[in-house]
Amino acid sequence: MSAPTGSFPALRTGPAAVLAAGFAAALTAAPVFPAAPAAANPAGTGVVINEAYLSGGSAGAAYRNKFVELYNPTDAAVSLEGWSLQYRSATGTADPTGVVPLNGSIAPKGHFLVQASSNGTNGAELPAADVVSTLRPSGTSGTLILASQADALAGLGTGDVRDRAKVVDLLGYGSSNTFEGRAAAAPSGNTDVKSLNRTGAADTDDNRADFGLSPGITPTASGTGSGPDPEPAVRAIADIQGTGAASPLAGQRVATRGVVTAAYPAGGFNGYYLQTPGTGGDTSPRLRTASDAVFVYSPATVGEVRPGDHVQVAGTVGERFGLTELSVAEGGLEVLAEPAEAVKPAAIGWPAAEADREKFEGMLLSPRGDFTVTDNHGLNQYGEIGLAAGTGPLLQPTSVGAYGSDAFWQQTEENAARAVTLDDGAGTDYLRTGQDTPLPYLTPGSPVRVGAAVDFTSDVVLDYRFSQWRFQPLARLTAGNADTVQPAGFGNTRTDAPEEVGGNIRIATFNVLNYFTTTGDQLPGCTFYTDRDGNPVTVRGGCDARGAANAGNLQRQQAKLVAAINGLGADVVSLEEIENSAKFGKDRDAALATLTGALNQALVSAGMPGTWDYVRSPGQRPAVADEDVIRTAFIYNRAAVQAIDESVILSDEVNFDNAREPLAQTFKARHGSARTKFIVIANHFKSKGSAPASGPNADHGQGGWNADRVGQARALVAFAEVLKERAGTDKVFLAGDFNAYEHEDPVRILEEAGYISQGARTGKYSYSFDGMSGSLDHVFATAPADAAVTGADIWNINSVEPVALEYSRYNYNATNFYAPDMYRASDHDPLLVGLDLPVARDEARAGQK
Repeated sequence: MSAPTGSFPALRTGPAAVLAAGFAAALTAAPVFPAAPAAANPAGTGVVINEAYLSGGSAGAAYRNKFVELYNPTDAAVSLEGWSLQYRSATGTADPTGVVPLNGSIAPKGHFLVQASSNGTNGAELPAADVVSTLRPSGTSGTLILASQADALAGLGTGDVRDRAKVVDLLGYGSSNTFEGRAAAAPSGNTDVKSLNRTGAADTDDNRADFGLSPGITPTASGTGSGPDPEPAVRAIADIQGTGAASPLAGQRVATRGVVTAAYPAGGFNGYYLQTPGTGGDTSPRLRTASDAVFVYSPATVGEVRPGDHVQVAGTVGERFGLTELSVAEGGLEVLAEPAEAVKPAAIGWPAAEADREKFEGMLLSPRGDFTVTDNHGLNQYGEIGLAAGTGPLLQPTSVGAYGSDAFWQQTEENAARAVTLDDGAGTDYLRTGQDTPLPYLTPGSPVRVGAAVDFTSDVVLDYRFSQWRFQPLARLTAGNADTVQPAGFGNTRTDAPEEVGGNIRIATFNVLNYFTTTGDQLPGCTFYTDRDGNPVTVRGGCDARGAANAGNLQRQQAKLVAAINGLGADVVSLEEIENSAKFGKDRDAALATLTGALNQALVSAGMPGTWDYVRSPGQRPAVADEDVIRTAFIYNRAAVQAIDESVILSDEVNFDNAREPLAQTFKARHGSARTKFIVIANHFKSKGSAPASGPNADHGQGGWNADRVGQARALVAFAEVLKERAGTDKVFLAGDFNAYEHEDPVRILEEAGYISQGARTGKYSYSFDGMSGSLDHVFATAPADAAVTGADIWNINSVEPVALEYSRYNYNATNFYAPDMYRASDHDPLLVGLDLPVARDEARAGQK
């Protein structure tokens, strides 16, 4: 099987296409000749795709399974040895994602039937197919390729691909970007249950001319695929797995025996794991050469087995996106009466090397050593949790070292070596088809937080699918069977307040996740993300609003932000990603004033004075048309500090034409002298996404738009120098979301200018992306300001929490995870810094203190 690529595998984006699993057609008595590949054969001299039925199992379908029928128009049998039927999506540009190996032959003027996947249970059973596969062609648009090679075609290209090497025939249909001549007209949907039929076996190099839609469905096989070979070769499971990345027996029919260790009749896996009796136990990679377990893909027989059964199966060996599997059709399973020696879980630590993982693929494991949650984003959608072997999460390489440095590459390699995904034994998409099913693993009282220790309580199977190594429970995990099936628990690392940072003044930075009081229902054109009942929750697009869809969702968002900010215990808070209300024809500070009022109301309701105020926008500022719909802002505790003079916005149309302009405010301790003055500049640099494909702002290892962020950092340093002179203080703090990790160029620019990172004091990280932790949120201090710092803390209440807890996921799942508390109020964590600025009078803190 193939190794995962990158420092941490990306989350899956949908069900993987499936490789072949089928019976070989018997050779005919006629002589068999290899055919020369050709994209089209107007003269009728080559095998063609003759019929494609793509709605199998849908409502109204004639047959339960999809199929592709081949036809040999010649007078001689044609060998299919080494050939394959391949599929690529309508918009695909990479190699095909589904490959069905073919073998045997196709008789003169004969047909050959490849059975594919099913959309449901409607329709009759197909005639006995020559190849039974789980190929998943779309019902409305895609590309089917008959190729004269067994593996996926490389460099197929798009557009009109006639006469392409190794392409025997090709059918592009619907909106496919790949075709012969023109793409064929396709069914309008899965319930338009017509097939694509070639007219009179004609092959004129034009899919649209050659194929028509027909309500007459005529699957025709060679007549040799009537059932399993009664005497397939008996092979040990280790022989099927082999010692390399793929099975040496791929495409061959074999029989094997084993003990069922895990079974998944529901949830989409449609199969079970077999392991050689008596294998496992205390072993190590160096003592092994090949795995003793294999996945059996068998929708027809998975309901007939139970863990512990001793069985014999017969089927076809294949590679399903890197997972070696044995595809077993109906009749290919025998549950044996004779007892078998029990399988023993292999008690091992996580194998760091890819080759060593291969030796345990599919085997029963009892994981040893430490594991830590490193990614919980996929839990919200697929019921999966990213783990890191060891006592900490995976880290962004540029949080550890500069791009290209030894430290960077070492971290990249470490991430790849430590990553494994804890799955739920199913392919359910809980954001789409599974919204009414409670999420596994996560409950309102048991958060699965990044950084939490993992305690394995039962065995798992080492699985590989969706391009990731995975631990699977021994059955599909549900909320109802968690007590017996869930294989691991997680420590609760929550704190109800940040760590003590000391000092008499505290400053903080907090990205408030698109806090918009102009809700989507107030603007024309807005589209929405909706909950499982179809109710709008957040704005998706179509208008300038970016936050809540309506007042109810705004109140849920605001309640969490209020809990977080009031719980932070800060006196000055730099806010990022708050609505610029001027963009909606309102006072620029309208949303800021609303948030400030909500903060004070919550304090008063708790019996404390409401002492929050907000910094007003300056009179001199950029034109509204030149500003973003989100902005930076300040709130402050007027019982502890006072704002000095008017705020200042850096107007720099060159460097900040695509980012939020920095906002500066001078403060001093209340009742303090001029020596207690300090400047805070709020920042929100250009984000890393949606970058150009080339040029200085392409992603060259530090995310997109890095060149612009470097320019913004330099402009910020110059701006701060002007303000120091104007305010008469050398105590300056640069705060905010810099969209740059700790060792990236913008941070380097600031540190080379003499600014000292306060987040570096904490040993924590403020953000989690793609399963890796790092800090995008920073507070940098000049040396005199740093001398006044007494401590700092990143309060991990957001980035480490599952996204299911956000207000934006309200009623997305059958379980209600929403609570009006501080946890997952945003996707960024706040950073708090304590300052010792002595004052003449030591008045008691009011309000939130």
